Amino acid sequence: MKILPTRPLRLPRLRTYVPRPEDPKIFWFNSERADILDDVVRRIMERYDAEESVELALNDAAYHEIRRLEASKSEGARKKLEYWRGILRRVGRMSIEGKHETLRELAQSMAKDVAGNFDPRVYHFASRFVPGVLTAAMNPSSIVSNVLRGGGRMDDLVTAEGPLDKIRHISKRGTVVLVPTHSSNLDSIAIAWALFREGLSPVVYGAGKNLFTNPIISFFMHNLGAYRVDRRVRAMLYKEILKAYSCVAIERGYHSLFFPGGTRSRSGAIESRLKLGLAGTGVEAAARNYARGIDRPVYFVPATINYALVLEAETLIEDYLKEEGRARYIIEDDEFSRIERWISFFNKFRGLDSVCVIRFGEPLDPFGNEVDEQGRSKAPDGRIIDADSYVSRRGTVSVDSRRDAAYTRALGKVLAAAYQRETVIMATQLVAHVVFRRLVRATPGLDLFARLRHRGSIAIPSDELVEEIGQTRDRLVALEEQGRVHVSNFVRRQPPQNILDGVLTTWSGYHSARPIVRMHNGSLIAEDPNLLLFYQNRVRNFAPDIAGDQEADQIAAREIAGMGRDA
Repeated sequence: MKILPTRPLRLPRLRTYVPRPEDPKIFWFNSERADILDDVVRRIMERYDAEESVELALNDAAYHEIRRLEASKSEGARKKLEYWRGILRRVGRMSIEGKHETLRELAQSMAKDVAGNFDPRVYHFASRFVPGVLTAAMNPSSIVSNVLRGGGRMDDLVTAEGPLDKIRHISKRGTVVLVPTHSSNLDSIAIAWALFREGLSPVVYGAGKNLFTNPIISFFMHNLGAYRVDRRVRAMLYKEILKAYSCVAIERGYHSLFFPGGTRSRSGAIESRLKLGLAGTGVEAAARNYARGIDRPVYFVPATINYALVLEAETLIEDYLKEEGRARYIIEDDEFSRIERWISFFNKFRGLDSVCVIRFGEPLDPFGNEVDEQGRSKAPDGRIIDADSYVSRRGTVSVDSRRDAAYTRALGKVLAAAYQRETVIMATQLVAHVVFRRLVRATPGLDLFARLRHRGSIAIPSDELVEEIGQTRDRLVALEEQGRVHVSNFVRRQPPQNILDGVLTTWSGYHSARPIVRMHNGSLIAEDPNLLLFYQNRVRNFAPDIAGDQEADQIAAREIAGMGRDA
């Protein structure tokens, strides 16, 4: 199969960089890339060793690719279609050796298309200039000075919280697998900047192939560890190659990142039904290292990425409400691809303390146990335990896909609970929740979609709204003291009136032509219930605990907590 890769941009003026011993391991990635691909193909061939399984893999790949390509009208698709139809016609008459050779060629082609690169020169360039460019978007008059300074307000815009010293230490002891929530296509940029600033290594990560269509974004992703994931390809062989590639990278000590939710949260809520997908390769990689006697533990680090304003909120909530999230899966054209929305997006944060708070949780072993400062696994009662005991039987460590799948599901539950605890409530989410709660109170007996048609019909006196914001904020702070959630510094420190004013400024004029809310004659008018729903969904699970004492508030809170599903 010949897959045409996206042609990357080139920077010929970048000086040659020779990795140093003290550099992160990923700086050496390109020197091992060929070995990694060989290892991936070898594992695929071992998995499909029997003739029956080889023929099944070829038939399955041909069937799914033919179906996919028949729906395309491009000239390239027609050529590939003939290739796959040829395989389907010939596979029954192929010799055993012919089938194996065809499978090997397919595996090599697919693995090469998936594999990423890492260029230290591009990394140094990006870490110096990209923050300045993004900051300059907020203040075009200072674009030159911001680019030359290499950052400006980026330190203020993206903040990191959590056990960072501990994560730095264990990242030197073993391989870290970051597993954050997923809200926006900006997540990878925000995480990358936070890792750089906190002195943590860059990571290997999978990115949807549709994101590589933008030549600028593609250039950086192609050279900074991203490997391509084509969600349109349904072939079993392709999925096995993705898993093998990820597993080999983790085994070799390359810190990695996965979004266990699978795709961006369409509803705006924190993910609780995790798909896990490639994250399970971290469990397999740990078992393989244990089995080979390699002392390189694997640690999972949950994290939440919390935005005051989500770049693609309109598209995401529309997709969620139309119940097309599962069927469409890939949103081909949204706010992320429009440069004017980027500029407007960054312009909205001049009055807030931060654009984004990334909160890292406690590191875990692959079996859901917390680890101590030395990276040793701890039982719930605090005892130090041997993690390899989870993958050994009668003293012999083995690789068992069914067992590892069970461990991955159990780990998913631990991660989902960590996401709830490590959520940071932002000012926009707090205000949206208070306003949406009022909307629910004012429309008893209606279902969600009937409520969302109430545009501009709900008015809340400003003094009442400010009081409710203050009371709700105080209840969230009380939950924070119990270790159940977190709030941003802006929410914690500012008086309620300042919180409301900051949110109104942030929302003003960004999302569509219709405002989310507007002030009129001393009252706030709820104009866009869809976006209010999106932002308040981040608070949804805590609604009963932060509602007022009035029965109407309690009823509204229970309805909000029971709304919808994660998407």
